[in-house]
Amino acid sequence: MKANVKLIQKRRKFSTEFKKELVEEFESGKFSVLQLSRLYKIHPQVIYDWIYKFSKFNEKGYRVMEKQESSMEKISQMEKRIKELEAALGRKQIQLDFTNKMIELAEEEYGIDIKKNSDTQQSGISGETGKS
Repeated sequence: MKANVKLIQKRRKFSTEFKKELVEEFESGKFSVLQLSRLYKIHPQVIYDWIYKFSKFNEKGYRVMEKQESSMEKISQMEKRIKELEAALGRKQIQLDFTNKMIELAEEEYGIDIKKNSDTQQSGISGETGKS
């Protein structure tokens, strides 16, 4: 039996191209260092070292500051905004349905076509008299 077997972690070696691509992803704003760390299973300090080494914008001796706003917070804000927009859309749909029903009832009551179709001819009343 293999009772006390430990998993041996092998050291990984990353190419210079991979490091530069990862730094570009960080600089483009697509991912934070923490997100890259979780995505590629690389310690954040290693990523910071690569940023200091390969970045076009960051220099050694300066600290890279990231905004602490997490992607989960952004997602929750977007979901909240979607719910607000869906509620507004629902209210507008109710208003539209109500207006259409009122027009329909008025047409039945008064026997006139309130909704003008695009193919309906205009009435001859325009303020012009036809006399020359």
